[in-house]
Amino acid sequence: MEENYAAILIRQKRRPLNVDETDSRFPDENEIVIKNAAVSINPIDALMAQGYITNMTTPGILGVDVAGEVVEVGSQVNRFSVGDRVMGHALRLATDDDRHAGFQNYTVLWSNMACPIPPNLSYENASTLPLGISTAASGLFQKESLNLEPPVAYPPARDEWVIIAGATGNVGSHGVRLASAAGYKVLGTGSARSFALARKLGADDMVDYNDKDLVGTMVQKLSGKRVAGAFDASGTKVSIMALANTLARSEGGKVVSSVSDEFSSKELPKGVKAVNIFAVDIRNNEVGKRVWEDFLPDALATGKYFTPYPEALVFGNGLDKIQAAMDNEEEKETKAPSGKKCVVTLK
Repeated sequence: MEENYAAILIRQKRRPLNVDETDSRFPDENEIVIKNAAVSINPIDALMAQGYITNMTTPGILGVDVAGEVVEVGSQVNRFSVGDRVMGHALRLATDDDRHAGFQNYTVLWSNMACPIPPNLSYENASTLPLGISTAASGLFQKESLNLEPPVAYPPARDEWVIIAGATGNVGSHGVRLASAAGYKVLGTGSARSFALARKLGADDMVDYNDKDLVGTMVQKLSGKRVAGAFDASGTKVSIMALANTLARSEGGKVVSSVSDEFSSKELPKGVKAVNIFAVDIRNNEVGKRVWEDFLPDALATGKYFTPYPEALVFGNGLDKIQAAMDNEEEKETKAPSGKKCVVTLK
């Protein structure tokens, strides 16, 4: 293994990230080490750098989404071999261990949070997917969230609907695809100009989130139908309350899972529950295996449910470009446009 370099956060609220040599990486028995070819930038990276998320030891390394080539395999791992092309969800946020961070040449991945990628999927586009997949899976399939049946290659047609707010966003788009792959019908919310894309991703029906009677329109569309639950991928209180009030007036499930905690239980309609979900939670339960091991490899290989979206917008090459890429994503005027995600290559 070559020397390992990383973009290091010296302390929160301090920039730029400091590119320097760091420790070589070795796997535990159920881990793999990959040489990163591409990493993507997520809002969580900036939040951690800015000090909004405090459970991080510094100096430390950020980065969640990675794609690259396997260079070492733990003794208990039989899913991967050296030379495999893979993508993975790097778990630094959960473990506080720099081995599990993305913004470095070599990253250690838990083997149950990684999957092979086919030859026709570039490292750049693969690196945009992991966190969105894990977040949506957490919101849809965990027992503590919507507890939906898992995605499979040939799902049965279920006569139940799932509402997904933000259906074409970085997280919501994965929710649409995963719910569809589990056999559920999807009612999504989004801008009117995104309807065609949402249907291409797997949504069965759409509602404009600017609708002045959003709740009334969703209730009307779901009249006579059974609803399994609602997933808020937009992260706003307005969205959470709209979904909660829709469930209160519809038949079926009464749980809203959300990427945000911007709600008060006291404000929710009677009988409706909201839960705040975290992507890293699936690492320790059956959902991680069902999605990352049992479903994704074939789904990516066939392209049946997971065509590249969002697509990579390559910002530059090299660890020294990561700080600028993070800064770029914070600027509303220059951040990646809809359907794109900022990526840095490490080649």
